[in-house]
Amino acid sequence: MFDFIRNHSRWMQLILLLLILPSFVFFGVQSYTSFMASEPELASVDGQAITLGEFNQARRYELERYRSMLGGQFDAAAFDTPQFREQLLNQLIDQRVISTAATKGQYSVSDETLRRTIASIQSLQVNGQFSTERYRQVLAGQGTTPAAFEAGMRRDLALAQVLQPIGLTASVPAEIPQKLIALLTEQRTISRLEFKSSAYENSIKVDDNQIKSWYDANQAKLQIPENLDVQYIVLNEAAATRDIKISEDDIGTYYKQNLSRYGQPERRKVRHILIEVPAGADEAAKTEARKKAEDLAKRASADPKTFPALAKEFSQDPGSASEGGDLGWIGKNMLVPQVEDAVFTLSKGVVSGVVESPFGLHVILIDDIQAATPKQLSEVREDIVSEITKQIAADRFATMANKLTKLIYDQRDSLKPISDELGLPLHQVDGLSRDGLLHTEQRQPGSPAYTDLDRTVLGNPKVRLTAFSTEVLKDKFNSGAIELSPDTIVALRVTKVNPASTPPLAQVKDFIRKILVNEGATKAAREAGAKKLDELKSSAKPDTKGFEPEQVVTRQNPQKLTQVQLEAVMKLKNENLPVFVGVDDESGFAILEMTKVEPGPAPEKGQIDQLKSQLSQAWGAAEEQAALKILRAQYKVKLLPDASRLIKGELDEAKL
Repeated sequence: MFDFIRNHSRWMQLILLLLILPSFVFFGVQSYTSFMASEPELASVDGQAITLGEFNQARRYELERYRSMLGGQFDAAAFDTPQFREQLLNQLIDQRVISTAATKGQYSVSDETLRRTIASIQSLQVNGQFSTERYRQVLAGQGTTPAAFEAGMRRDLALAQVLQPIGLTASVPAEIPQKLIALLTEQRTISRLEFKSSAYENSIKVDDNQIKSWYDANQAKLQIPENLDVQYIVLNEAAATRDIKISEDDIGTYYKQNLSRYGQPERRKVRHILIEVPAGADEAAKTEARKKAEDLAKRASADPKTFPALAKEFSQDPGSASEGGDLGWIGKNMLVPQVEDAVFTLSKGVVSGVVESPFGLHVILIDDIQAATPKQLSEVREDIVSEITKQIAADRFATMANKLTKLIYDQRDSLKPISDELGLPLHQVDGLSRDGLLHTEQRQPGSPAYTDLDRTVLGNPKVRLTAFSTEVLKDKFNSGAIELSPDTIVALRVTKVNPASTPPLAQVKDFIRKILVNEGATKAAREAGAKKLDELKSSAKPDTKGFEPEQVVTRQNPQKLTQVQLEAVMKLKNENLPVFVGVDDESGFAILEMTKVEPGPAPEKGQIDQLKSQLSQAWGAAEEQAALKILRAQYKVKLLPDASRLIKGELDEAKL
């Protein structure tokens, strides 16, 4: 049930009359204003500009986030769209509005609130408890300091105070989730009779006069926009990988050099006792801490079985002390170097001396050791070949990219020498308009079909914008290197400009015939369906011969009904059954008979409370959106002329 609610937000919008705001993305861009003044300005909030530089920084952040999430499936071109640019710009505006409201409202966060928030972050916990060592370790891995992290967290918590309290106060009455569950699970028994337009196509006759009349009346619809014949070359991973050969010696050497990566590496089960040394402690305090650690090391060495008890009593690591100092199984690169060196030097059952690290003083015990268990070369051979190939291809790609950039400007009026020298295929394509590739009916008969590569490359707004630039369009020079993604570079040139025109009747005659046949068949199907519907409604004993077998549908499970058909069924009143309804749809006409309406199963325990919580969150998001709209007006949000150019892809964004 709740999957349905998540996957059919349109129902929720109809019920609650709200739209859900995407989560805000906070980029910390306020500090850019001072030195980016020369950048094109996209919008202003309370008189302060949001610049193209800030947008590009945010875009890089988002692309990296998606690249990390999608891995090899990531395609930067999929995010180079007007919709993505507009959404991201609005997120920046919303962030600036909230930041301005927080500053003017003097929102602040107490030290205790900050401490509780950080302690609740699961990635900073060990065995369910906040760990100071884990905290510092994670921050070190991210290249930041506790002070910088806490300042950023304090800022984000302050910003959250602007809208979050509004959303948290939202709640829906208990009867709403009850009624919603009843609506979602209500079962309606129906059968269907379809009148598909395809069944009537053979009966539709279209003569040349009809085609000519349609042609004369629809010149604007038929007009072919200005379009270009272009040549292009693509440097990508496939081009850089071509003809790479990996020898067996190279495979064997790589395997030996990276043996620890294949299979289960060595792991050690570790306990420790941490004695903290406060930052800024004087020599006396440091000496006292060391004396305490040395004493514990001596006691534990005398009887390692007492180590867990000593850790529980004396360790100052809140994440592991209650577990007898147990840190679990530890592999390489999981601990700071000082501690890791000791952990992977000690033998099983041996207690270390005092080990000093940035976190304090440690006493370490190795409970157990699992030796490394590498896989055989035959098991990982394909992975090794792939890794070596990628490394060689990356180097080759960089070399080829540099060479491509140089050759483009050395050979301004032809791509052929560049194609030959780099071994890149030269693609020739006709019909590139400002909006994309022409449709089949707009092209000359016999034109070669577009390839997937044509659609990917020439469907990119950056490529089209470059193709129609003065230098490329009018001067017929090669374009510069166009970076579609970190591993895809394109260069193109225009070979012919085709002015806007209306195709001759002979070229589009078959296309128009299909349109008229489809229109006639659809009309015939709907007329036949409407006639049958009238007969069914007027008959005391309706003849339902030809109807599909009965099926039970719900709003959650429409079976084979289209969305339009389902909506028509759900609008029928539970009176005087059976009842019939007719629906025009894309395929023609459908008659739906409803014979029974029954309530769905009773909700399971906790479902109503869970749904109430989800609806309250949705309502809260809508309240936050309404408040944000008020704040936008209060702080005089303005979209500047360059915003429109950016959204259309006409501004020179930073290459990403």
